[in-house]
Amino acid sequence: MLLAGQDSAVQIFKVGALDRQAIVVAPKSAKPPLVFVFHGHGGNMRQAQRSFGIEGKWPEAMVVYPQGLPTKGITDPEGKLNGWQQKKGDYEDRDLAFFDAMMRSFHGKFDPKRVYVTGHSNGGRMTYLLWSERGNILAAVAPSASPAVLGIRNAKAIPAFIVAGTEDKIVPYRIQEMSINAVRRHLGTDASKGRTDGYTRLEPGADGLELGTYIFPGPHSIPKPAIEQIVAFFKRH
Repeated sequence: MLLAGQDSAVQIFKVGALDRQAIVVAPKSAKPPLVFVFHGHGGNMRQAQRSFGIEGKWPEAMVVYPQGLPTKGITDPEGKLNGWQQKKGDYEDRDLAFFDAMMRSFHGKFDPKRVYVTGHSNGGRMTYLLWSERGNILAAVAPSASPAVLGIRNAKAIPAFIVAGTEDKIVPYRIQEMSINAVRRHLGTDASKGRTDGYTRLEPGADGLELGTYIFPGPHSIPKPAIEQIVAFFKRH
């Protein structure tokens, strides 16, 4: 549900020969933070908006819910359902080009120092990819239920918040745990100084870096409290 002072519309972005879509929720304020939210494989922009509802938790932010295209995935080898490229070079980088087109379209309408990306499952994979390939313009990222891509080894070190379910049958937790450890090493955060509150754990690093995790005893999903923690994490960075 939109709050007072927010506008929501489906916008079309020309990306090569393709017309790409995204729901854009914008506040009336000038230069707001900008948050991209990527749906999982088989999802869509409207489902992502219902699931995440970032604009209700952070009404001061400009929130964008992009729409994926039919893409092959673990549960969809024929590529009949909507999703995102898995790594650089997939599908001629059409989703990276989509992100770039949206950024150009929004130029001057947001705070360039406060750009954030989150997403679940295949959308989490897209989040990792954007961290790897566009991390120089991001303030923080929050992937959910997804393994990290190898490219983050060369990505700019920025704060990251990772959501994982220990009973995940699609992306087993042991794989996600390996990704968390890889991110910890990349950011250089100190696990011994971590603070735990419920399922949330925050580990500090140098120069304002921080690793946040929300590890819960559940399946391949993203709980509402985890989304609230993501928003709080983004606000701090």
